[in-house]
Amino acid sequence: MLLCPAFLFAQEIDQTAIAKIRKEGLENSQVKEIAHQLTDVSGPRLTNSPGFQRAADWSVTELKKWGLKNSRLEEWGEFGKGWQVEKSYLAMTKPYYMPFIAIPKAWTSGTPGAVKGEVVVVNIQNEEDLKKYTTGNLNGKIVLVKGTADTDPTFKADAVRYTEEDLEKMTNSQPFGQGNFNAEQMEKLRNARTFRVKVDSTLKTQKILLELAGRTGKHGTFFTSNGASFRGDSPLAGPAFELAPEHAGLVARLVESGIPVTLEAESATSFYDKKLTTGNVIAEIPGTDPKLKDEIVMLGGHLDSWHSATGATDNAAGCTVMLEAVRILQAAGLKPKRTIRIALWSGEEQGLFGSRNYVKNTFGDPQTMKLLPAHEKLSAYYNIDNGTGRIRGIYLQGNEGPRAIFEKWLTPFADIIDHPTVTSRNTGGTDHQSFDALGLPGFQFIQDGIEYGTRTHHTNMDTYERLVMDDLKQMAIVVAAFVYNTAQMDQKMPRKELPKPRPAGMGR
Repeated sequence: MLLCPAFLFAQEIDQTAIAKIRKEGLENSQVKEIAHQLTDVSGPRLTNSPGFQRAADWSVTELKKWGLKNSRLEEWGEFGKGWQVEKSYLAMTKPYYMPFIAIPKAWTSGTPGAVKGEVVVVNIQNEEDLKKYTTGNLNGKIVLVKGTADTDPTFKADAVRYTEEDLEKMTNSQPFGQGNFNAEQMEKLRNARTFRVKVDSTLKTQKILLELAGRTGKHGTFFTSNGASFRGDSPLAGPAFELAPEHAGLVARLVESGIPVTLEAESATSFYDKKLTTGNVIAEIPGTDPKLKDEIVMLGGHLDSWHSATGATDNAAGCTVMLEAVRILQAAGLKPKRTIRIALWSGEEQGLFGSRNYVKNTFGDPQTMKLLPAHEKLSAYYNIDNGTGRIRGIYLQGNEGPRAIFEKWLTPFADIIDHPTVTSRNTGGTDHQSFDALGLPGFQFIQDGIEYGTRTHHTNMDTYERLVMDDLKQMAIVVAAFVYNTAQMDQKMPRKELPKPRPAGMGR
C-alpha cells in the first residue's frame, strides 16, 4: 500500500451515489440553520463555557434526529476552567467622551464594579522592555500596552479566491496560502502568546487598576487570544481588555503628546471550574459490510471558538459542513461499507487538545508510538478549518499514496471546483495534524481564503454574516462524497511510513 496504490484507484466511482449527494446537498441544504444554531443561538464557544455546551448539546441531539448512532459528548480528560464575559464596557471620558471597541481578555477576572483612572502607556516588545516596568510606578493606573498593528489603508480586497496561478504554485509545493500557518509561523504565534501572558502577569504584580492591550487588525477589527491560563490550578489574572488598534492608537497619541487621558471601564466575567474535564461530540453512521464495518472513516472540525464574536468562520463553518455532510449521507439513504464517524473537537484553539487526546485514547500515543488495535482500523480522517471559503482541492500532507485517488474523486465536481488541486504540501494549525502525528492518513482541504486572514480568524468580527452559504453547500457535498468514497474502497487509504516518537511539548 505504501509503494503501489494503483489497485486502489482502479475502483469505479459510484456515480449514482454522487448524484444523490449532490441532489440532497443542493436542493435540501440545511447549512443556514446549522450555522445559525452554532453561532447566533450558541454564542461564543470557549471550551468548557456555557456556549460550547449549548453547541455540543444541540449537535448531539441533531445527530440523533438524523439517525446517527452513539451520538454523545465523549470526555477525553481534563482541560481546565470554562469562562465567559457577563459585562463589558470601556470608554474614554477625558479629554472627551468616546466609547471603545473592546472586550475582556479570555480567562481574566472582572473589575470591582465601575472603575476610572488615568492612562499610562507602556511599550513592551521584549524582555528588556519588560524590565523597565517592575519598579512599582504603575500602582493604581490604567496601563495601555502599546500595540504594533499596521493600520494603514488597505488597497487589496479582504475577500479573495485563489487564481489558477495560485493553485499551480501550490501544486508545485511553492510556499503559498492565505489562512494557513507553517511550523515557523506557529512557533512565532506560540512565543508571542507566551510573552503576552508574562507581560500580563508582571503588570498584575504592579497592582495596576486595569490593563489594556491594543491588538493587531484594522477598521475596527481586532484579533483576540487568551489573557491568562485556563488550567484548573492557575492563579487568577487581573482585569484586562483588548481593544481595536485605532482606539489604542488614539489613546497612545494623546498621552505621548502630553494630553492626560482618563478612561472608565466595567467588566464582569464568570469562571466555570467545578468540572475541569470536557469532551468531543462523536456520532456514527454504522457500516454495512460484514468484513469492513469495523473499519472507520472520520470527518471533523473544531467546535470551540474564541470569545469576542460567535466563531462563525473559525470554526462553525467547518462544523456546519461536517454536520451537513453526514446529514446528506443519511438523507440520501446511502449505506456505507465502513463505519463513518463524525467528531466535533474541543480545545483546538488552545493546542488541539480534543483531537490529540482522542487520538491518544483511541489509536495510540505519538510520544511513544505505542499503537492501539484501532490504529489499523482507521482508513482516513478529513478536516475543515480554514474559514468559509469553498473547497479547491486537498493537501496530501506529504502522503503521495492517495494522489491519484483524490484526483479521480475531484473529477465529478469540475463544475463546482475551479481548477481542482492536489498538493503534496503540509498545512498546519488544525486537527488533522493529531492524526498525522500518529501515522494515520489525516487531510485538510484546500479552501479559498475569503476574509480569513484579514477580517475573521480569531477576531471580533467573526459572525454569521461572514459565512458564504453557497460555499458551505459546495464543501458539504464534496466532503460527503470523499467520505462515502473512502467508506466504499476495497482497501484502506494508503499511509505514510510511521513517524518517530515525538517528545512531549512538540507543537501544532
